Amino acid sequence: MSDHGMPELLKGALQFGIKPGLERISELMRLLGNPQDSFRSVHIAGTNGKGSVATFISSIMAAGGSKVGVFTSPYLERFSERIRIIDGKKGLEEYVRDDSYGEINDVDLSRYSVMVKQAKDKMLSGGTFDEPTEFELITAICFLYFADRKVDIAVLETGLGGRLDSTNIIKDPLVTVITAIGLDHCGVLGNTVSEITGEKAGIFKKGAPCVCFDPELMILPEDMKNDVRNTLVSKAREKNADITFAGNSEAYGSARFTEDGQMEFKYGDVIYVTALNGRHQIGNAVTAIEACRKCGVPETAIKEGIAFARWKSRAEILSIDPTVIIDGGHNPQGAASLGETMNEMLGGSLKGKPVRLLMGVMADKDVQGILEAYKACGLNIRSAVTVMPDNPRSEPADVLAQKINYVYNISGDLTACQNAEEGTKLAYGKSVKDGMILLATGSLYLTGQIRATLKGLIRCTTI
Repeated sequence: MSDHGMPELLKGALQFGIKPGLERISELMRLLGNPQDSFRSVHIAGTNGKGSVATFISSIMAAGGSKVGVFTSPYLERFSERIRIIDGKKGLEEYVRDDSYGEINDVDLSRYSVMVKQAKDKMLSGGTFDEPTEFELITAICFLYFADRKVDIAVLETGLGGRLDSTNIIKDPLVTVITAIGLDHCGVLGNTVSEITGEKAGIFKKGAPCVCFDPELMILPEDMKNDVRNTLVSKAREKNADITFAGNSEAYGSARFTEDGQMEFKYGDVIYVTALNGRHQIGNAVTAIEACRKCGVPETAIKEGIAFARWKSRAEILSIDPTVIIDGGHNPQGAASLGETMNEMLGGSLKGKPVRLLMGVMADKDVQGILEAYKACGLNIRSAVTVMPDNPRSEPADVLAQKINYVYNISGDLTACQNAEEGTKLAYGKSVKDGMILLATGSLYLTGQIRATLKGLIRCTTI
């Protein structure tokens, strides 16, 4: 094992990058006996909110007594976070107490890696297939593990897109789910929002109901919202699949942020409480509620599951004095949601208050769009520490610092650090001294590294 628990098999596959297509994963799973056919699933695609919807759905299913397998990406602190089993309500309670509960252990990860490597070598020996990607290999490990552990239901998050994503070899999902759509990964999925939506909707299956985050609530121009809706309806019609748009403006308007860092909202006649803050999370929660209703989950379990749901680094308050917030938003839509959420969590008191930014991103991200979204929300960034996430695709810290200075003109209090640990200690130390709000954000891989460092600096109950 190496790199936060990543098996050597997967580390070696990183070089093969993104190669959409189902040929390799289909052959790999055939050689492994098609374990993915032995359990039912909920399949989730989208641009923003996939992880939040996955955690809401898995929590609800577990609250209802099911043994739930959960497959998400990327990981934050440990590679094993990506494959987890939550066994019923007791398992859910354990997970809330310890966020490492239920993760695949090193012994199982090694054992299934060996099995997948043997199948991969056999597949390559014929000379017909290319090397599988990292995501295809971990998908195979996940399916083997869930089948052997006899999960009742697997909650599966696509890695990229949907139609050609390796998770899309599942045949008979209980329900398919589309979260909020944005313009990420345009070069791979298409150049218009309709093309991207069409790729995501490629997870729709004949006869399986689909639940979609209402385009009206997406952070998109009106014409794009219409394009998203029309594309989803058209793709559902092609599969003869019943489609439900989940969203409710009244639920959004009912949001109330509590003193203990949670959020209440009313949907229908029920008041739900969640630890996942932000009005955008109401849309994610309602999407999960409707998906679980399609699966026949009792309403009591739905309410309980929403309350139990936990998802790290999503507008997560790590400290109050000084205020430290960590969020993995990495595109302009996520940045806009975060800015609004911070304002509401802090009772509207954020307007005008100075904020220190601790940030690192991948080089392919729309940094200017993210920063402009922060500015439009009234985020008054007066200090910044930039870092370079431990990833070869990272934006250099000094380049990111220049981009921040271009938008915010804060050269007097702007520091570029080469690694996340050094930058985190510097930024947190500054905020301890001057009381400035600290916002740690950017790549999810980075927020995982920051979060791990902050564990040693902050005494608080949320981490």
